[in-house]
Amino acid sequence: MVTIRERKLKNGKISLMLDVYVNGVREVKSLNIYLDENANTPTKKAQNKEKRLKAETICKKKELEIIENNHSLVSVKQSNIKFLDYFKAIKEKKRGSLGNYGNWDSAYKILVEYFDSKDVRINDLTDKDLNNIRDYFLSTYRTKANKVLSQNAASSYFNKVRISLNQAFDEGILKKNIVKPVKSIKPGDTTREFLIDEEIDKLIITDCEEPTIKNAFLFGVYSGLRFSDIIKLKWGDVRFSEKTGYSIKYQQQKTKSYEILPINKIALQYLGEEKNAEEKIFKGLKYSAYNNLKLKKWIMQAGILDKHITFHSARHTYATYLLTNDVAFPVVSKMLGHKDLKTTMIYAKIIDTKKIDAVKVFDKD
Repeated sequence: MVTIRERKLKNGKISLMLDVYVNGVREVKSLNIYLDENANTPTKKAQNKEKRLKAETICKKKELEIIENNHSLVSVKQSNIKFLDYFKAIKEKKRGSLGNYGNWDSAYKILVEYFDSKDVRINDLTDKDLNNIRDYFLSTYRTKANKVLSQNAASSYFNKVRISLNQAFDEGILKKNIVKPVKSIKPGDTTREFLIDEEIDKLIITDCEEPTIKNAFLFGVYSGLRFSDIIKLKWGDVRFSEKTGYSIKYQQQKTKSYEILPINKIALQYLGEEKNAEEKIFKGLKYSAYNNLKLKKWIMQAGILDKHITFHSARHTYATYLLTNDVAFPVVSKMLGHKDLKTTMIYAKIIDTKKIDAVKVFDKD
């Protein structure tokens, strides 16, 4: 039997719950659908009605699912799913997501080493096992250089494990949510490298073995676009208006949202000669170890030896330049395509450091 249960909340909302009772086993789960208890307008009443219909649709779908699974909350096939196979299937769906896939793949390889290739079923895992995996990422696993993972790497990889197990629970494969009682690994502070004016000038006058890399990086410095978005840019994305000048309309790889970014004249010059609308601007550019090596070599040839500069450093440079020139955080946030101002505030520490350095010019021996 599957029914919809209502639970009144203190905030005046009504939470709709799915109450599943099969073979003496009851499972109550929130649908994350909330009604307005004080719906006193036609619009609010219509919204409540629409939400109830949505809940009823989910309810009927669950009933059919139970029937198809021979009245079992978790089918025999599902209960035998191996954790590494399940994690690998999620990982493979991340292909094409650049760094995100790389993180999932690295986490998978570490898990294979942890389980020593043993076929462990998802339903055999406990919160104790998850804590042990947490400790393995945090302090036991050793890299090829025989070093422990950085705090941020351990945090990122373990978070992938949590995501996969939460998904298994939501899909009804995992009978008990073993993630909830286990603490995540808190990420550490990261150093966001950026370039100062003198260093940018050095890069401009220094040749790169791959000119496309140089142009794409400097375009990132003056536009703030992520490398993943720069790779996809086509000439049809570049717009011009007599009133507003040049801009780029693009879909963010990370958030999937569409943005319109005004482009300054300096950034524009690194796009090169205009071509067909469907042709990529930085043709042949992709995320690879080869391109990373060429970027690193170019940076070193420019005499920048004390900073770990990556393609993403161009975006950090753009944000830092705007903020140190007193462009307001909300404006910079929009320029970067951030959905939350908190994301932009990560640069606050950089700005504070630059202010401290500026004050030091008044110090005298």
